[in-house]
Amino acid sequence: MTDRRDRVALATVVFAVMLAQTLVYPGVDLLAVELGGTGVAAPTLFLSVEFAAFVLFAGGWGALSDATSRRRPLVVAGAFGGAAGYLGLAVLPAATGLPFVGALLLRGLQGALTVGAFSLAMSALADLGGGNGRNMGAAGIAIGLGTAIGAPLGGQLYEVSVFWPLYAAAGLLAIAGLLALPVPDRAPSGGSERGLGALVRGLRERGDLVVPYAFAFVDRLTAGFFALVGTLYFREEFGLGPAETGLLLAAFFAPFALLQYPFGVLSDRVGRVVPVAVGSATFGLAVIAVGFAPTPTLAAVGMVAVGVLGALMAPATLALVVDLAGDDERGVAVAGFNAAGSLGFLAGSLVGGGVAATFGYLAAFGVAGGLEVLVALATLPALLRLGRRTGRTAVFGSGD
Repeated sequence: MTDRRDRVALATVVFAVMLAQTLVYPGVDLLAVELGGTGVAAPTLFLSVEFAAFVLFAGGWGALSDATSRRRPLVVAGAFGGAAGYLGLAVLPAATGLPFVGALLLRGLQGALTVGAFSLAMSALADLGGGNGRNMGAAGIAIGLGTAIGAPLGGQLYEVSVFWPLYAAAGLLAIAGLLALPVPDRAPSGGSERGLGALVRGLRERGDLVVPYAFAFVDRLTAGFFALVGTLYFREEFGLGPAETGLLLAAFFAPFALLQYPFGVLSDRVGRVVPVAVGSATFGLAVIAVGFAPTPTLAAVGMVAVGVLGALMAPATLALVVDLAGDDERGVAVAGFNAAGSLGFLAGSLVGGGVAATFGYLAAFGVAGGLEVLVALATLPALLRLGRRTGRTAVFGSGD
């Protein structure tokens, strides 16, 4: 019962962080203008700076957590710090005349703090018993629900005021910090002392982690693509407002959220290879299909398909990271997964935005989906070899 209660509490922290993050997506172009930015580059930079901070600081949080065998105080510190960052973004530019560059610096600080709460709450979930697929499925459904609710809710908040999503995000992260306070630490004692270079050294020592990290990169690349390019495409191509755009984004995020926990449990039974292989083989094609949809209704159908396939892959990929990591290296391993995913989100925003601005939206959808297909083709043989070589039930499944 204690594990179940703590699983719910930690998953709620992850949910709150993701909900706060995705509230800004539906009208990010409007927010960037209010903060002093201009052109397509402004929303691209606003999204990208946060995920650059995720990439740079996730490893440090994970290494510190493993070295001290503590998760809870770091989760709390990251959540409260992130709340202060969101509040600063809502208040300081208007109150002090802070230029857009200053807002971007504040955005980076907010991201550096928020990733601590996000990544270490997931590491704390990995410390629980009950099966890695179950625990990472709980993290996955929290991520998915946060994004599923955040997109339409953020759209509604933008209709009231462009700054309301920031105030709401600050409140959510403060609540996340409070929720983490009573959760006991279960991090293994005698954690790694490898310091802030742990991500790179961890990959050298456990090269197998490259496989799930590659899938994390390309899957989050797609999320970054839809957060920026998808938002702009739906609004320009179909003439949708922020609220309607949020609902269309939710067509992806809702199935992505609701199916992650059952698919995570499924991966405990059948192994990680089958869900990742099946999902990755078709995910990129579904992304490309959305770009060819002639109406919002057909685009929504395509987004649902992308969400289902993403939910099939995500918990199995994250559970594979936990399977391969040592007990005293979970924080670093999960941080590496999040860093790879954040780098993918950053690439999705920058590359997708650049291709869309230069060659048009259809080309951007082709690049995003094509990259998913290419990574799947390049890494699936390594995934299958990993399963055959290790013979672990963690990879093949328990069969219960």
